[in-house]
Amino acid sequence: MGSTSRPITAAGLALLCWVASGGAGLAFDFFGLFGAPQQAVPTPEGIAYDVVFEGVDQDSRLTEALKDASKTWRLRLEPPSSGVALSRRVVSDFGDLADALWASGYFDASVSVSVAGVAVTPEGAGAEAAGKAAEGSRGSSLVPIRYTITPGPLYQLRNVVIYDARTRGLMDPALIDRNRRGADPVGPARAATVRSTQSVWIDQLRARSYPLAKVVDMRPVVDHKLRVMDVAVTIDTGPRAGIGAVTVKGSPGVDPRVISSFIYLEEGEPYSPRRIAETRNSVSQIEAIGGVRVVDGDRVDAKGNLPILVETSERKRHAVALSALYSNVDGPSVRASWTDRNLFGGAERLRLDAQAGIATIGGASQFKGLSSLAWRNVVGRVGASFIKPALGGTPNDLLVDVAAIRESTDYYYASYLNAQVALRHRFSEFLSAQIGVEAEGGRTVDLWGGHDYSLLGAPFAINYDSTDSKLAPTEGVRATLRVAPYIKALPHGLTMVQSKAQISAYHAFDEEARYILAGRIAAGSTVGASVGNVPANRRFFVGGGGSVRGYRYRSLSPHNGFDGPTGGLSFLEASLEARIRVTDTIGVVPFIDAGSAFDTAFPNFKSSIRESVGLGLRYFTPIGPLRIDFAVPIARRHGESKFGVLIGVGEAF
Repeated sequence: MGSTSRPITAAGLALLCWVASGGAGLAFDFFGLFGAPQQAVPTPEGIAYDVVFEGVDQDSRLTEALKDASKTWRLRLEPPSSGVALSRRVVSDFGDLADALWASGYFDASVSVSVAGVAVTPEGAGAEAAGKAAEGSRGSSLVPIRYTITPGPLYQLRNVVIYDARTRGLMDPALIDRNRRGADPVGPARAATVRSTQSVWIDQLRARSYPLAKVVDMRPVVDHKLRVMDVAVTIDTGPRAGIGAVTVKGSPGVDPRVISSFIYLEEGEPYSPRRIAETRNSVSQIEAIGGVRVVDGDRVDAKGNLPILVETSERKRHAVALSALYSNVDGPSVRASWTDRNLFGGAERLRLDAQAGIATIGGASQFKGLSSLAWRNVVGRVGASFIKPALGGTPNDLLVDVAAIRESTDYYYASYLNAQVALRHRFSEFLSAQIGVEAEGGRTVDLWGGHDYSLLGAPFAINYDSTDSKLAPTEGVRATLRVAPYIKALPHGLTMVQSKAQISAYHAFDEEARYILAGRIAAGSTVGASVGNVPANRRFFVGGGGSVRGYRYRSLSPHNGFDGPTGGLSFLEASLEARIRVTDTIGVVPFIDAGSAFDTAFPNFKSSIRESVGLGLRYFTPIGPLRIDFAVPIARRHGESKFGVLIGVGEAF
């Protein structure tokens, strides 16, 4: 069915505003653009009213606590049918408001209220007269309801004592560290402060293998003369427990042996919330699995261990993804993929993907608009990857990758096919190693002319990842090492050993992870072959997004006396970022990058290290941060760009 659109007339705009503001008695929020309504509109069917809290203007926290406690405030958009019902609603507030005042540390507070100018008492005196007065405003105006609060002095916490329900004495200080941040309540005698501190104590006990710890009693004692409050808290630690039997359920379409292979809990090991969280993250690595919930048992077994239940839910089997990246230096690129997350019922993942961009020639992207989208200017890859996790229910995975790639830069052209088959063993949630067979063949054209080549090797890799997020980590370390020896066994073959290593670390300085320091260092080396014999696409270049930002893609390398970079036998690069979240959705990232490639098998620093500085903007979304990085090369040379702008999804590293 087709649709038409027309401009909004002045009358139409007025109608929208009228409806959005509650016209015809409607409480309507037009897509949230005009804010939620704060009060009802007078109608003959009910007694609409307006609520004001007086005397608490200096304490916004107290004002919000009173509003949360007041039934009259919470139901202000639901007018009662009569004035008497409104008065009863107001009278029912007295006890809840008193509780809210005491919970906020005001133990000498008083509350008075009037409805339509008529005073109402907690016992209900004046309610009938107030109801009659309220009826006079039916359908014409809002009934004024005034709560007058006299808070009195704000009491302070003095002593908080913790008792052990099992020993009936004071809690062992070795179990609860009161010196840790947030573990010793201070300041105003607010119930919320004491409750949040209790949560910290319980978390400490759980971290010390007391998973069933709970608060069983809390008794405050108020000294009105000194205006202080003491609190006695009793905690039942429960038994010290280990990890018990682990049960998996919730995903009938996935072989449970696959899920179990991603669980590294050992029966009898000390219970730890950290290990529970690691288990949740580990199982989440299975692409066929959507949600993961790890549930503690409610009692220990005969061995003193706590049973664990891992509940999972399945993701949609198929997924289509489309992403785009743009740089003023390298031009646009797009990537599309199709994924089957559970091909044969064993969480097998098959992904077909294609990526395309525009070649960079002569120091600039060849993208000049849609007319430049000729085949000669297009670079990218098409490929397929397959993962068969948990072979036979073991922590061993089969990985298969095939791809056809086309590259074109100022310095070389390459067109080749690559195929890899590897077996990966997972030692733990963090550590894995894999070994496989790789074959590659194709043709390159560079400053040394055109060359056909082939590679046959047995790459070995080690991966470690303890970060808390794939797209936007706040804590942890990632490290990879790949060593690939190649032998001259195929036509146009080559013997060499190529190695790459990278490590990145992340640290949040606050509990909300609003201030994060992130660093990365990477290096590579090729031994056994000269620069001229190594295929151009296998030489090391530095520069571009994910490397040294602000420079063109793969533009930093030795020149070796020729007109342009030729690529090197080794490289070194590093990045440092301060990731600062300004609001819940906006962040800024000042950064510095440095790196270079070298004509020797190992970095020798005879070639100058190139640097860039920049500032990034982040917009945080449920799928990850949207990223805009603006980078400026330091000591820019002739022909290099003045600046670089990169737009993408996810952090730079």
